[in-house]
Amino acid sequence: MPPRRPVRTALAAVAVALLVPAAAACGDAGGLEGAGATPTAAAPDKLWPELTPASSPAFELGEVDTQVIKGVTVPGGDIRAVDPVRVVAKEIAAHPDEYTDGKYAETARRMADCGRAGEDGSGDSGDRGRERCPVLRAYYRDLTGDGRDDLTLGFRKLPGNLTAVRVYTARGDRLVEVMAYEDAVSGVELAGRSVIIRAPSEVAGYEYRLQWTWDPQQRAMLLTHDEMLRTGDPKRSPRPKSSAAPASPSGSASGR
Repeated sequence: MPPRRPVRTALAAVAVALLVPAAAACGDAGGLEGAGATPTAAAPDKLWPELTPASSPAFELGEVDTQVIKGVTVPGGDIRAVDPVRVVAKEIAAHPDEYTDGKYAETARRMADCGRAGEDGSGDSGDRGRERCPVLRAYYRDLTGDGRDDLTLGFRKLPGNLTAVRVYTARGDRLVEVMAYEDAVSGVELAGRSVIIRAPSEVAGYEYRLQWTWDPQQRAMLLTHDEMLRTGDPKRSPRPKSSAAPASPSGSASGR
């Protein structure tokens, strides 16, 4: 609340109180009436003022965690020319301990069922292959504000209930990952320069809502909102259990 707003409200209330008798004397029915005393604004209480302010974070969350995807080029800077399936395959190949020989080996096996997944989710592996392919439909939108499309893609981490969400931008002929997150996702939205992810909560009737927004200074998508909201359904089932704990908002669970 602007600091001067309570003063202005109080003055307005006094002015209204002065006007009411005059209006009543003139027989003006339905005139303005005073709303009563204005509540006094209360400043927040500062706790533990004796604490020494921290100068560095206690934990490295990787809020600004970008990387160039090796082995994938962007012809002419056109990110639509990049095969999303190949991008996911490169991530899987870079983490054999997690996919090839690890808990998400099923994801690696099902990559063989993927054709080239285009913007419309089509491929050349047939309907059955597309059903088994863990790579989801790719979406293209300018999230960085440079006038060119960026790539938002997702893939299922199997077995389990995790969905990995990634955002990539093109810098010259290089493909750069600017956001990574994975969780038991219930919905993903693109709005302006932001990616919004909804995830079920352990608390019945609530869900998590996380928002990443492009930051031109850091040249990455930063987590700008992290909140728990009511869904209006108090009988909602508890948060689905997966074979692994959810990733941190920084996407550090991807091991990169």
